[in-house]
Amino acid sequence: MLDLAIIGGGPAGLTAGLYATRGGLKNVVMFEMGMPGGQITSSSEIENYPGQVEVVSGMDLMANWPEQCQRFGLKHEMAQIDRVTKSGDIFTLTTNDKKEFQAKTVLIATGSVPKRAGFKGENEFFGKGVSTCATCDGFFYRGKEVTVIGGGDSAIEEAVYLSKMCSKVYLVHRRDTYRAAPSTIEHMKHASNIEEVTNVMVEEVYGDASGVQGLKVKHKETGEIRDLPTPGIFVFVGRDVLNAPLKQEDGTFLCNLNEAGEVIVDLRMRTSVAGLYAAGDIRIDAPKQVVCAAGDGATAAVNIIEYLG
Repeated sequence: MLDLAIIGGGPAGLTAGLYATRGGLKNVVMFEMGMPGGQITSSSEIENYPGQVEVVSGMDLMANWPEQCQRFGLKHEMAQIDRVTKSGDIFTLTTNDKKEFQAKTVLIATGSVPKRAGFKGENEFFGKGVSTCATCDGFFYRGKEVTVIGGGDSAIEEAVYLSKMCSKVYLVHRRDTYRAAPSTIEHMKHASNIEEVTNVMVEEVYGDASGVQGLKVKHKETGEIRDLPTPGIFVFVGRDVLNAPLKQEDGTFLCNLNEAGEVIVDLRMRTSVAGLYAAGDIRIDAPKQVVCAAGDGATAAVNIIEYLG
């Protein structure tokens, strides 16, 4: 019987494992199919993590986390958890090869992944000019022109954020109306260096070995092709929350989710089910930053220790 089962080996899961084991829990297992570290390991440059003076890759930033977090007894199980159920006070975790683990508490920290828009060159240049995080990568385009793709709150908020450091921001959207809140749209329209490029489809992103050089968009009505020669392209077309382990056989979910599929938690990272916690990008209102995910993991672990005590 596990004291705590952690699903996900990113910053939230690792930090929770560190705090839980160092805090006295004896049987804690982190389930992660690959090498621990999470999505941040695919980022080429990180310079906004507190205390990290030098610019490093996401892989380098996370390099020492697993060793530190396993020092006090955290175990790493390379298994994919397909489903979590609860009977009485005990959770059962079922892997994709039908093995079962039982636990007194569960922390789900599987995160979410940005949706891809699907245009030509998106995958080829991802991390080489195509990004899904303005907070992470916007600084590298200070004083330059960039393009934001999307029409929801995140896209418009990030366009406004980028407008404060970039010389110009092209806001590319496939419709001529936005899905964002009116106040967000109004804020965007007050930014003099944001140009709206609406009712268009992205034809392709182009570049060379050094990275992105620009993108071409096609007007949906006229067919006109326009070239936007920007070295930075930020895609915000939604996120896919990795909540599949919480889905039950009858199609419902083990705990309460919002409309976007994010797990609803309180300030202690508690879900609607006693003993079940969520941390990191899978939870509601997550800032989607490494430091915040780590904080979530620590918060969850401290409260799990209290719950089990």
